[in-house]
Amino acid sequence: MSRPVTLGLDGSRESIAAADWAAREAELRGLPLRVVHVWEPLPYPLPPSSGPEVQRHWAERIPREATEELSTRHPDLEITRDQLRGHPVEVLPLVADESELLVLGSRGLKGLTGFLVGSVGLSTAAHARRPVVLVRAGEQAGDEHRPDPAGRTSAASPYKDVVLGLDLSSPSDELLEFAFDAAARRDTRLRVVHGWSVAPHGDLPQSADLESELGERRSAQLADILRTWRQKFPGVEVEAQAVIGKPADHLLESGCDASLVVIGRRIRRSPIGTHLGAVAHAVLHHCSVPVAVVPHD
Repeated sequence: MSRPVTLGLDGSRESIAAADWAAREAELRGLPLRVVHVWEPLPYPLPPSSGPEVQRHWAERIPREATEELSTRHPDLEITRDQLRGHPVEVLPLVADESELLVLGSRGLKGLTGFLVGSVGLSTAAHARRPVVLVRAGEQAGDEHRPDPAGRTSAASPYKDVVLGLDLSSPSDELLEFAFDAAARRDTRLRVVHGWSVAPHGDLPQSADLESELGERRSAQLADILRTWRQKFPGVEVEAQAVIGKPADHLLESGCDASLVVIGRRIRRSPIGTHLGAVAHAVLHHCSVPVAVVPHD
């Protein structure tokens, strides 16, 4: 049985944007959409007018109304809904395990520095064993597409590129397959970005010749890694870049005009910490387009 695309819904503005993205992704993949709302009862006593039954009533309205609205906009999409009880940071990673991917909303603008990702989104992306996509508040279908000939944003025009951040020390098959598949389904180009720096060797100064030589080696290694995947996805145009500098900076620059940014997360066995690296943190907090976090060993 196929796993569904699952939407984690809490009724906020950002989760409504995530709902639309999740429905479109389910249609792209030919999969059903599962709408999940995790209800966490308040831990302290409430007056009768706001007691558990009232809480449950309002909690049940969130997935029901969202499902009805999505069904109207996507009449051919199979949509189911579930009301689960518990702590979202504990329940959502388990929900993700049952899904092809889990879609959550980010919190919108954070001043001039980027976007906020709440603790639930960060924790879920850090612990889920299936891909998690974070969608910013205000995301619309047209944002994923190139402007039409008249310069207008249109969902009928071609998709913008998919951007993949790739660490050559851990080029996982799960990450590469997700990115190539996403580009193939959107019939768009895949831009693969590898950022690197020249490690100092004692007191020896770095030279332009050394940087050029190391850059050529990195580019050759990147091309070698991508060769098999180009053959598996011959219809996907690939642009590969091995560039000097911080990987997060290059990803954010490349991703500002993308339909989707894809990054990896190593599955770590330590029970301590959020298990998200510095690059993932930077991209999740500052990227203005949907970001897919793909776990891999």
